[in-house]
Amino acid sequence: MIENVSSLFNGRLNILVNNLGTNIRKPTTEYFAEEYSKLITIDFESAYHLCQLAHPLLKASGVGSIVFISSVAGLIHIGNGSIYGPTKAAINQLTKNLACEWVKDNIRTNCAAPWYIRTSLVEHLLKKKRINGKNNFSNPS
Repeated sequence: MIENVSSLFNGRLNILVNNLGTNIRKPTTEYFAEEYSKLITIDFESAYHLCQLAHPLLKASGVGSIVFISSVAGLIHIGNGSIYGPTKAAINQLTKNLACEWVKDNIRTNCAAPWYIRTSLVEHLLKKKRINGKNNFSNPS
């Protein structure tokens, strides 16, 4: 994938948006090792490794920018599973680490941490008036 991007954009990449995430909602004691690994891989490791691969192209652009899409779940407990929140907290910290480490390469990193984003993965939750006992701000009716 990075080879294709490099070829299309003459070895440069101005922006990388890491918008990854999936979830399995269940009590902590009910997760299997495979589910843990799947969530860690999709929600954190994929963004981490994509940044590593994209670094040379972002650096070559002279004005590289990485935008991570995290979640409020990485900042506070919102009752959506004990693995998802920590993966998003890891994204938040990775954003800070790369901001400090890659500033010398003129690569800037930022992170947005929204509430639920309307996707097919959470549509059934957003139809409810309340999520985990809290008001659903995406659907205030």
